[in-house]
Amino acid sequence: MTETLPRSAVLTGGLVAATLVLSACGAGSDGATNADGESAATAVTAKDFGGMDALVKAAKKEGTLHAIALPRDWANYGALLDGFEKKYGIKVEVENPDGASQDEINAVTSRKGQDRAPDVLDLGSSFAYSAAQKDLLARYRVADYADIPDGQKDSLSRWYNGYGGYISIGCDANRVRTCPTSFKDLLKPEYKGQIALNGDPTKSGSAFGTVFAAALANGGSFDYVQPGLDFFAKLKKNGNYTPVQSTSATIKKGQTPIVLDWDYLNAKYADEFKSKGLDWQIAVPEDGKFSQYYSQAINKDAPHPAAARLWQEYLYSVEGQNLWLKGYARPALMAAMERKGTLDKTAAAKLPKVSGTPTTPTESQMDYAKEDIAQGWSKAVSR
Repeated sequence: MTETLPRSAVLTGGLVAATLVLSACGAGSDGATNADGESAATAVTAKDFGGMDALVKAAKKEGTLHAIALPRDWANYGALLDGFEKKYGIKVEVENPDGASQDEINAVTSRKGQDRAPDVLDLGSSFAYSAAQKDLLARYRVADYADIPDGQKDSLSRWYNGYGGYISIGCDANRVRTCPTSFKDLLKPEYKGQIALNGDPTKSGSAFGTVFAAALANGGSFDYVQPGLDFFAKLKKNGNYTPVQSTSATIKKGQTPIVLDWDYLNAKYADEFKSKGLDWQIAVPEDGKFSQYYSQAINKDAPHPAAARLWQEYLYSVEGQNLWLKGYARPALMAAMERKGTLDKTAAAKLPKVSGTPTTPTESQMDYAKEDIAQGWSKAVSR
């Protein structure tokens, strides 16, 4: 997931994943049973499978984990993938790292019963909702499931949030005299041709979130996203919006000196560019605070069900949560870890500053917003 086809999601339609002609394999390989012959594919907790030792043993016997759409430079996934492999000796194969959430779902549905189906999923929230509704996800509760805040997990434990962040404004202070810090600022004529997204809001979760944030900054709400579309229509009309899709390369070349994106991605840019003499500044706009998380889930028909469950346990362990935090993403267990004294305080102190408590849209609000943006985006930026 480079920012060319961002990590979050095709919000409508989507690319149809190529159907691979592969040997069929049931939902559970030979290694996915415990000493009593019970299958990992039906285990709702590690305890159900005989405990963590039994789960680790079965996962190691499977030897492989199939993941999809996990770029190494997104939210510190490189360190997470390496950490899991080192800890358990299980090879993680990542397909289509630059893919989107819809690509993940397409792979699950088109490869049902095949040994190349993805085991685990990292999905934009709206995709997690729809995947659960389509009965594509397995029930599984990690050890610290109870500490995941209410509203950030499915009541049937088919998905739960892992990490997230806020829509932010990244700015090349070497090229922009005064960096904007609010949506209102972005309308100023001095930013002509400089404001970019990292994708299309009908395909990109961060771009989708930016339209939502713009709506909140301009009299809209979680139930009314039209002001966000109107805002981008104004940016297009006054020439401030550029259709160039932002990446680290476009930023370095000066093509996209102002980028609206998740704060953890803009913070990653700041680190990346510092050694190159580029001063990348970050602001979370107070007039349009929008926070969203990405959800973790297991394919109901995962070919490696024990490894899939062990991966989830690793992501929600202290090590896994702190690795997300080191990538500037806010882990779902952050508050609980702070209470328990297990949070990496140094990494937490480096997060972009945000005031107040974030609120997020409900499932139905997300669905309505998706429909409105799908219908109105091209019209807004083609005026």
